[in-house]
Amino acid sequence: MTDYADPSAIITIERHILDEQSIHPEATGTLTNILYDLALAGKVIASKTTRAGLAEILGRTADVNVQGETVMKLDRFADLTIVRLTDHTGRLAGLASEENVDFLPIPPQYPMGKYLLVFDPLDGSANVDFNMPVGTIFGIYRRLKESGPVSVDEFLQPGRKLVAAGYIAYGTSTMFVYTAGHGVHGFTLDPSVGEFLLSHPNIRIPRAKYFSVNLGYQMYWSRGVQLYTEFLQGHGGGVKALSLRYLGTLVSDFHRNLLAGGVFYYPADSKDPKMPTGKLRLLYEANPLAFIAEQAGGYASNGNGPILDVKPASLHQRTPLYIGDRDLTAKVEEFIRAQDE
Repeated sequence: MTDYADPSAIITIERHILDEQSIHPEATGTLTNILYDLALAGKVIASKTTRAGLAEILGRTADVNVQGETVMKLDRFADLTIVRLTDHTGRLAGLASEENVDFLPIPPQYPMGKYLLVFDPLDGSANVDFNMPVGTIFGIYRRLKESGPVSVDEFLQPGRKLVAAGYIAYGTSTMFVYTAGHGVHGFTLDPSVGEFLLSHPNIRIPRAKYFSVNLGYQMYWSRGVQLYTEFLQGHGGGVKALSLRYLGTLVSDFHRNLLAGGVFYYPADSKDPKMPTGKLRLLYEANPLAFIAEQAGGYASNGNGPILDVKPASLHQRTPLYIGDRDLTAKVEEFIRAQDE
């Protein structure tokens, strides 16, 4: 086993994933290869995000996705990149993307595998026009059936059933962060050699410094969430005031709090009657990041209990999300129980 504590060791993502595979003698290597396929997709998408000011990438298409949002050109590119790099490999039985109404079965000319991929191809794409960070989020499940056509029910598994999850953050550098259930590890893309190198082994969420939320929506939150926000700001005692940091890209806000310590939340609100449970998607955003948070010593809640225990009712179900520092995230449940039930 590689000594990740050795600062002189150069660990590529491929080497690291293979080392993780060796923990499981029964492993076939399929999950390993899916993760490496996603790392390759991240490199391709990163090559476009750095050129996002050019006309063929910047801006919107004429299409509207299932969420009712105008599809960004880079959104479409990221979605197609992930599909085209994974649907023919024989490793997946189906894919589900935030950008598509229905799940995507494997084309009949290709072999089917034993895993299901769920993903948000470009989280924060509304920020592309303004040169702000964006990212990709993914989760991997085992399918529930041994063979035969994939059904939508196989995608509707609670996050606790994830076998791997991760995200790719595209910013001043490109980082690939993942867990396969044995800790969280981060890799930074070295553009000079075109490879992800281990830069953040065994990530653990440190003591909280920040809270991340859109305070512009505070008037639409429940009383419990409003009091929780005041608590994080140091009112009422019990916690040292945290600094507010909010970019509006879930991946970027989560990534900062994962490394520096903090809590992110997007509560349910009364602003939009079409989204009474909040904006974020359970399958594509909340569950994968919740799996990562728990592996890093944190916690994710919907305000009533663990996100990972919620069984999705549909592919595009939305959820409130509170995620990050374990104690501070659990604290919101106390405020909601005391004030809103």
